[in-house]
Amino acid sequence: MSSGILSRLPRAVRGDVATASRALTLGTFLAASAAPTPLYRLYQQDFALPPVTVTVIFGVYALALLITLLVAGSLSDHLGRRPVVLGALALELVAMALFLDAGSAGLLIAARLLQGVATGLAASALGAALIDGSPARGALINSIAPMAGMATGALGTAILVSYAPLPLHLVFVVLVVLFAGQMPLIWLTPETAGGKPGLMASLRPRIAVPAHVRAALLRVTPVAVAVWAVGGLYLSLVPSLIQSATGSRSHLIGGLVVAGLTSCGGLAILSLRNRPARRILIIGTTGLTLGTGLFLAGINLAAIPLLLLGTVIAGYGFGAGFLGALRTIMPMAAADERAGLLSAFYVECYLSFCVPAVLAGLLAGQAGLVVTATVYGAVVMLLAGTSLILVCRQGR
Repeated sequence: MSSGILSRLPRAVRGDVATASRALTLGTFLAASAAPTPLYRLYQQDFALPPVTVTVIFGVYALALLITLLVAGSLSDHLGRRPVVLGALALELVAMALFLDAGSAGLLIAARLLQGVATGLAASALGAALIDGSPARGALINSIAPMAGMATGALGTAILVSYAPLPLHLVFVVLVVLFAGQMPLIWLTPETAGGKPGLMASLRPRIAVPAHVRAALLRVTPVAVAVWAVGGLYLSLVPSLIQSATGSRSHLIGGLVVAGLTSCGGLAILSLRNRPARRILIIGTTGLTLGTGLFLAGINLAAIPLLLLGTVIAGYGFGAGFLGALRTIMPMAAADERAGLLSAFYVECYLSFCVPAVLAGLLAGQAGLVVTATVYGAVVMLLAGTSLILVCRQGR
C-alpha cells in the first residue's frame, strides 16, 4: 500500500527513486550530526560553558552512536528497514526540538544523546537498505555520505549563523522541515528486509578479533586512532580554537575548516577506492602527518591560509587513513567473522573520536586552546608517523 505510487513507475526508475530517497535521508542525518559544531562557540559564550563541557556535549553523541550501532545495528534485519528508519526520524525530530528549546548544557547533552541514538539506527538501516538495492552503488554511497553530509552540515550552519537571523535556532528549524518531509518519502520506499528470526539474540553486541587478524589490526591502530582523534578535535573545538588563535570572529571560517576536513576526506575515499590498501595507508599517514603539522603552524602563527591548507591535506589523509585501515583488515576475515571484527574496529574508532576530545577539553581549561591543540596535534603526528613506519616495514 505504502509503495503503491512507486509501483506504477518502471522498475529501474523505482529503484533510482528509492535509492535517492535513502541517500538523501542518510545525508541529512549526517549533516545534522555536524550542524551544532559552528554553534559550540555561541553556546560557550551564552551559557558560560568551559571547554570540557563543550567536548562532553560532543562526546555523548559519539558514545550514543557507538552503543546504538553495537546493540541495534542489525535491528532492521528483523523489524524491516522502513520501521527502523521511521523510528529514527521520529527520535531525530525530538532531538531537534530539544536543540530549539535548549537553554542549558543539560538540554544540549540530552539532545546530542538522543541524536546519537537516532543517527545510529538510521545509519545502520539506511546503509543496509542502500546495499539491498544495489551492492556496488550502495557501498559507494555509504562511503561518501558521512563525509559529504558532515561537510554540508558544518558549512550550512556556518552560513546561516553568519548571514541569517536566529543563529541558535534557524538551522534546527530547517532540519525539522527536512526530516518531517523525509518521513513520507521513506514510507513510500519498498521494504527490502525484515522477518529474520532471533531479534533478542541480535541485541547482544558481538565484538571479536580473529587471531590471524590481530597483528594487522595492531599495525593500523595508530592511524585509526589518529584519524578519528583529528575528526573529534575538528568537530568539537576547532571553531573556538580559530577564534582564540587568530582573533577572527567569523563563524564562516570555522565552518569552512570543518567542511574542508570532511569533504577532502570524502574526496580521498572516492579517488582511492580502487588502490591497494598499503598504498592508501601510505598516502593517508603522510597526508595526516603533513597536514596536521601545517594546521598547527597556522594556529601558532595566526595564519588562516596556512591552517586552511593544512586542513585540506589533513582531510585527504583523514579519508585515506580510514579507508586504508578498513581495507587492510576486513578482507582477512571470513564471512562469519566480519561482523565481530567490524564492531571491534568501530569501538576503537569511536572511542578515539570522543575520548581524546574530552581530554583536550579538560586540558584547555588549564593550558588554553592553542597549547592544547599543539599537544594534541603532536600526538596525532606521532601516531600517524608510527603507522607509516609500520606499513613501510611490513611492505619490505
